[in-house]
Amino acid sequence: MRISEAVSEARFAPPAIDELEALEARRPAEISAPNAASCVVCTGLTESSTSGLFDTRFGIAGDFEVRHCVRCGLEQLSPMPAPAHLKSLYERYYNFSGECDTVYTTLRGWFFSSFLYRWWIRLDGDISFHSRTGRGRLLDIGCNEGRTLKNYARNGFQAEGTELNETAAAVAREAGFTVFTGRLNDLIPEVPYDVAVLSNVLEHSLDPKAMVRSAHGLLKPDGQIWISCPNSQSWLRPRFGRWWINWHVPFHITHFSQTALRDLLEASGFQHVEIRHITPALWVASSVIAQLFARKGCPTRQLRNPLVIFPLVLLCRALLFPLLYWGNRAGRGDCLVAVASKMEA
Repeated sequence: MRISEAVSEARFAPPAIDELEALEARRPAEISAPNAASCVVCTGLTESSTSGLFDTRFGIAGDFEVRHCVRCGLEQLSPMPAPAHLKSLYERYYNFSGECDTVYTTLRGWFFSSFLYRWWIRLDGDISFHSRTGRGRLLDIGCNEGRTLKNYARNGFQAEGTELNETAAAVAREAGFTVFTGRLNDLIPEVPYDVAVLSNVLEHSLDPKAMVRSAHGLLKPDGQIWISCPNSQSWLRPRFGRWWINWHVPFHITHFSQTALRDLLEASGFQHVEIRHITPALWVASSVIAQLFARKGCPTRQLRNPLVIFPLVLLCRALLFPLLYWGNRAGRGDCLVAVASKMEA
């Protein structure tokens, strides 16, 4: 999560579903197995790295572990949810469902449109690419109801999106945006895109390699891909243990290190890979709240309580600034922010 979405767990669209049918047909046993042994990126063997995980956000039942690939270093969820089950979880707990006119959504809308938002992402770090200006065609993969499309459009881009949730896509279209609701690899644009954005999306995919390669095919030569995702080597992970907010089981399927993300991008036809580390205060505050309030089988309502989350975000930014700065400089920030260019044929 991020303060730019402080406001917003609903931003995380379920990109994993883009490849659900193809993936289920190709690896049905592996996806549904209680302890999938093969890495979803390189098919290497995996071994248990973190066990005893449970859902600290929505209270979804189940016990999970994360397994580490001995070949490429990627970490992945186990048991891996079957595609149909994952789809039902998104529809029930996660996707935009038309919430409006609540205290939460009112504050969120005000924050996004205020000068404070621009000031905040300069201070706290921009993991949503909302400070980037430019021209050309930009595709926001998993755009939900289009809040981020408005930011990209204000910054000069011809912004479009993909979104599997028809309710959310309809809201984005009402705001004047073009939104594709099919599978990502079925999108055939008349003109290739200059930029493809995967902002806190890749970690949700059951097949991240297929997602990145699909994005590659949508870009013009020298087009860019922008990716943000949690860092599996974050210093906050061992500090919070099972309450680290970015475990986010069962929705975060994969966990990338800087090396694993770079390798995936280069293997998918990208070059000039630049990766920075950012630690949003909202993510730190959310981990604190999870450790204080999360109980197995119960939703952690404090994560969406403005009276709890906002003061704690400001407190974390003010008091922990030296530690957050050190973590980013040491390559152990909580979020990886990557920019890469499509390799010319």
